Amino acid sequence: MPRGLHMQARLPQFAMQFPQEGPAQCPPYLRNVILLHKWSGMSQAPFSIRRTLDRYGILLAGMCAAHCIATIVVVSVAGVGSHFLLAPEIHEIGLAIAFAFAALAIGWGALTHRNMGPTLLAIAGLGLMGLALMIGHGTAEVMLTISGVALVAAGHVMNLRLPARI
Repeated sequence: MPRGLHMQARLPQFAMQFPQEGPAQCPPYLRNVILLHKWSGMSQAPFSIRRTLDRYGILLAGMCAAHCIATIVVVSVAGVGSHFLLAPEIHEIGLAIAFAFAALAIGWGALTHRNMGPTLLAIAGLGLMGLALMIGHGTAEVMLTISGVALVAAGHVMNLRLPARI
């Protein structure tokens, strides 16, 4: 039996259909190991965790935008809830959670797909959200927050769509 052929026999049938990847000078048996790892369940598990974190990041961004709009509507129309909806603690905790999700999901994505686009979008968005915390409540705060949330959500969406590189 030629060297490396025994590894090829262990590959799943669907993995045999794909071209072998890797440098040309790489021995065939090593390419088979790389290909087998790529199609194994273990290589897909971290990827699905990152995708889940990105989805929760998008959900969190949507909830933040809904909170901003609902606060304006409820306080303007009904005049109630301003002591709770405008509390700075809610905004500080929300920014901390958004920062944690962005750092985990988008940072992990940057290591996986090696594209800095989502990272730059998320950093710009988190910067706008942090700036909105520093200024007082009003139109400027809402515009900065919603712009920041949109940039962070766009970073998560871009992170979801970029393929992983091995």
